[in-house]
Order: sequence, then C-alpha cells, then structure tokens
Amino acid sequence: MTQSALLETKSLAEVGEDIGLTEGIELIKAFRAANPTATPGYYIGRNILEQILAQPGCVGINFRKCLTNQNEEHLVYTGVDAEGKDIVEYSVVNPTGDLERKDGIVADRTIYLDGPYVVEVLTA
Repeated sequence: MTQSALLETKSLAEVGEDIGLTEGIELIKAFRAANPTATPGYYIGRNILEQILAQPGCVGINFRKCLTNQNEEHLVYTGVDAEGKDIVEYSVVNPTGDLERKDGIVADRTIYLDGPYVVEVLTA
C-alpha cells in the first residue's frame, strides 16, 4: 500500500497487507544495501502484542524508534484507536460497577534480530 493510499484509507484497522515473500526480500535487501550499519530488525513476542490489541478501542499499533540510556536503538509501541490517537489511558467498568481509568500499555524490550536473516535463510 502506498503512502497516499494509506492516507485515503477509511479505517486504520485496514492499514497493512501481505506483500509476499519476493517483495519482502527485495525490500529487506534494498534497506540493508542503503543502510549497512543500521539495526536490521526487531523481534516482539505475541503476548505483548495481544495485550496491546486487547485494549478497548484498539485498532492497531504505533511503533516508534527510540534510544535507550545506553544509546541503543529500540522501539516503543502503543495501541492506537480508530481516530489514530495513541491509547495512553482508557476506561473500564470494575466488578463493583464503577468506572475506572487504566493506563494504556507503552511497551519496549524488543530484541534485535541476530544471526541468519530472512533474506539469507529464504534464499539459501
């Protein structure tokens, strides 16, 4: 999906699509050729992604690059609502029927991809 098509998308939940193995490999190779010293990628476990997506009103996830105190590149990621706003807090009804505010999930602790990358593994 092109950037202009993303801007025309009616629902943020629809952003993203399967691009297939061939295009994925081409994009990875192009990035690595242009940025040989950049962090090649990250791994994020399913559990935190499901927790973020399970927040009320969540339609997707924002990923933002950041730097740790050790000057290492990482990602901070948050849930996003249908208006494109980060979910930093939300309301729930507790067991006594009262409305309660909860903090939204602001996550990190990704790990770097290391070792054989998808390009080498899939084209070997």
